[in-house]
Amino acid sequence: MNIIDSVILGIVEGITEFLPISSTAHMILVSTLLGLQQTLQNIAFEIIIQLGATFAIVLIYLDKINFKEIELWKKVLLAFLPLMIIGFLLRHQVKEFFNLKIVALMFIIGGIVFFIVEKLYKEKEALKEIEKISYKQALIIGIFQVFALIPGTSRSGATIVGGMLSGLSRKTAADFSFLLAIPTMITVSGYEFTKNFSSFKDQNLIILATGFFVSFISCYIAVKWFLKFVKKYTLIPFGIYRIAMGIFILYLISKGVITP
Repeated sequence: MNIIDSVILGIVEGITEFLPISSTAHMILVSTLLGLQQTLQNIAFEIIIQLGATFAIVLIYLDKINFKEIELWKKVLLAFLPLMIIGFLLRHQVKEFFNLKIVALMFIIGGIVFFIVEKLYKEKEALKEIEKISYKQALIIGIFQVFALIPGTSRSGATIVGGMLSGLSRKTAADFSFLLAIPTMITVSGYEFTKNFSSFKDQNLIILATGFFVSFISCYIAVKWFLKFVKKYTLIPFGIYRIAMGIFILYLISKGVITP
């Protein structure tokens, strides 16, 4: 991996991490197209630069990170528990799902789910204040986050859908999803960082720092845009994109351009 690869992957990570289109799937696809092998170091790089995106979320929601919001953070931590427990129990089995055919199928299934959810959704009855989210709603969102263990599902997509189905507005569901990402991604990326830090030599640390910074900047811009988008529009455009991308990946596999 070189600096150019790092910049490209940083942009892809930053843009896709919090949009409901699966950053993991895009990172796998782009890494494959760049000819990067899924070595332990490259996988660690992809996970660690997620911290750059996470810090962008911390900056955006800095006003929510204080003792006055302790009740909200109790709900966030409750929502984090299902993924922490299931992810730990299935940590070895989850690795078996990391192939592009599963990614493509989950892209398509996720897109169809967006269409169904939007058809059933009633915006006028939705809760628009994040502080009023109940513990039950938080737990439902946390359970939906477990689906993100399957590559191609999209953590933000699953949790936003979970929030909408539990009675939240799209914007409120997105806000809670992004707050939930803070303990989730710090735990996952932080663990990967401490486990693999010794494998990054001086030159590789520069590549890692570049990807981290680019991820931070691109994520900040993407999330700011997305929060404005969901105030006015539905998830249908993302559903269309997911289905089209899933079909495209299957096409590339069928032509031998990429391997599953």
